[in-house]
Amino acid sequence: MIRILIADDHAIVRGGLKQLLSEQRDFTVAGEAANGLEVLKLIREQPFDVALMDMSMPGRSGIELIKQVKAEKPKLAVLVLSMHKEEQYAVRALKAGAAGYLTKESAPDQLVAAIRKVAGGGVFISAGVAERLALELGGNHHDAAPHTLLSDREEQIFRMIVSGTPIGGIANELSLSVKTVSTHKTRILQKMNMTSSAELIHYSIRHHLVELPDE
Repeated sequence: MIRILIADDHAIVRGGLKQLLSEQRDFTVAGEAANGLEVLKLIREQPFDVALMDMSMPGRSGIELIKQVKAEKPKLAVLVLSMHKEEQYAVRALKAGAAGYLTKESAPDQLVAAIRKVAGGGVFISAGVAERLALELGGNHHDAAPHTLLSDREEQIFRMIVSGTPIGGIANELSLSVKTVSTHKTRILQKMNMTSSAELIHYSIRHHLVELPDE
């Protein structure tokens, strides 16, 4: 029996996933979490085979959460199920320790197959992500997009900046000082060869790194 932890901040999503996965005789949804703190609490209290996690939840989430989960439970397979297109996050998530990456647009049978594969010790990614991962791990960065060269923390702050979060808001959410966030922003601008938040926003739109409302 594959014991699964579902982590998503939307109750309706958790409910739909639970119903879908419960149809599989070898699956059991053994826990649900709405944020990173609940994820950490549950994995410390009981065993799971697969953590099916959203990338964007309140509090600690994304790359930071993947790293902490793997640090505390190295054998727990983390399968990311995200609204973000795989080219935006997949390589970074895999390098942080995730065993697979799926978008929420994936077909149900693909999700079931992915859970079985990572539970068995395998990795579930697309051919495109595998190629990009091989290039990055091989040190071939000359054709890399500027945002992929940011550190995990810089990338996190970059996304918050382009989503419109002010420096003070970023500092509060990440429990950092305003000065530290400002330093990160300066480094982000330097690495991406830009001079303002407006340039970062235009870049993120061109590279489809932000979700634009339907017209």
